Amino acid sequence: MGKTFRSWDVDQSWLLPPSVHEFVPLGHPAHFVRDTVREVLDLSAIMRTYDVDRGQPPYHPGMMVALLLYGYSRGVYASRRLAQACEERVDFMAVTGLNRPDFRTISDFRLRHLAALSDLFVQVLRLCQSAGLVKLGHVAVDGTKLKANASRHKAMSYGRMKQSEPKLAAEVAAWVKAAEAQDAADDAEYGADLRGDETPEWMGDKHKRLARIRQAMAELQAEAASDPDDQDPQGPGPSSGMQDHGHRKKTPDGGPPDKAQRNFTDPDSRIQPTRDGFIAGYNGQIAVDAAHQIIVAQRLATTSADYAALIPLVDQAKANLGRKLREVSGDSGFATEDNLAAMAERKIRAYLPPARSQRNPTHTASPQAVAKRPRMSAMAATLKRAGHRSRYRLRKQVVEPVFGQIKQARGFRQHLLRGLAKVRAEWAMICTVHNLLKLAKATG
Repeated sequence: MGKTFRSWDVDQSWLLPPSVHEFVPLGHPAHFVRDTVREVLDLSAIMRTYDVDRGQPPYHPGMMVALLLYGYSRGVYASRRLAQACEERVDFMAVTGLNRPDFRTISDFRLRHLAALSDLFVQVLRLCQSAGLVKLGHVAVDGTKLKANASRHKAMSYGRMKQSEPKLAAEVAAWVKAAEAQDAADDAEYGADLRGDETPEWMGDKHKRLARIRQAMAELQAEAASDPDDQDPQGPGPSSGMQDHGHRKKTPDGGPPDKAQRNFTDPDSRIQPTRDGFIAGYNGQIAVDAAHQIIVAQRLATTSADYAALIPLVDQAKANLGRKLREVSGDSGFATEDNLAAMAERKIRAYLPPARSQRNPTHTASPQAVAKRPRMSAMAATLKRAGHRSRYRLRKQVVEPVFGQIKQARGFRQHLLRGLAKVRAEWAMICTVHNLLKLAKATG
């Protein structure tokens, strides 16, 4: 007698289709994300933009938000991959209710509502607070470098621009002259069917590259001529190579230095140092509560240094949650005299070790230098005295795993969007999804 197998009848028709609730098991994150968006989150900022009833009915905004958040939670970020998942994966079908928006609809929705989507971070954070996941006893801060949607090889230094622009301009001019001569010969041979001033297709790329070089040169020149004090603090900041230790770099004639760079693909991105070399990217910075690794504040900057992020992160955490934290730890990149003074003013205990050359200031610097950094000196002594019992030891085990979950487990290492405002909103969504998953695990 042969072995009996379970039925595999692919031609069997269903008289009654199953409920979408049965597509995935109870307790699956798909249910949690969908129901949180449907029943808890305030989407009025998105809903009120649909005030005209005309044309084909759009997909429900709540469904689109749930699709984006769930996709991010599964490491699916690109609109084409999200659209494909809606057709092929039952967990996505459980979220969308079998709706299948195409990739252009998904992409347009995300771009249209970026600001409202980034604002969901605070809503989800407060849900975590209500669930008892946020204690604000100890908060660790750190930053991580993320690739921009651009290659560092698509950047050009001002010095190279000065060399390339006249050569490229002469090359284009020679081609235009040759094209005009060829047009005249063609008119004589075939008749004057063309105006004669069309740009041949083979010249298009050179023309575009020349225009981009000239535009980038003009922007760097304008930046060099501008007053640093007039710079927008929320803007992308100085271009790569335009600033050294906080001071604007210029040539003797007031122009940009030859090493100043602009990226042609994403001009807001900046060169960032990483362990694996230099990238064109951004610096994603977070403050993480030690109780359950909830992100209580987030920001994204173009500078590779982290020290300017400490005060904004601490103040944002208080604004988000309505009360201040008690302790904060960060690596030596956050340790400055001004930051330690700001934490003391806010009555927050800080654990910010000075740079390695300053860990024992009395041995590595002159008395005059030590006197100029009394708070840094006191911090180095405090950490040395506490040894392995120092609260600073919490920093790495609190904040580093969060970056591991974002970059390794969920595969977010490179931004999809371009431009500082869009990238900041994208980073906020990444942090929102991290907290949402923590909430799902705690309440599941």
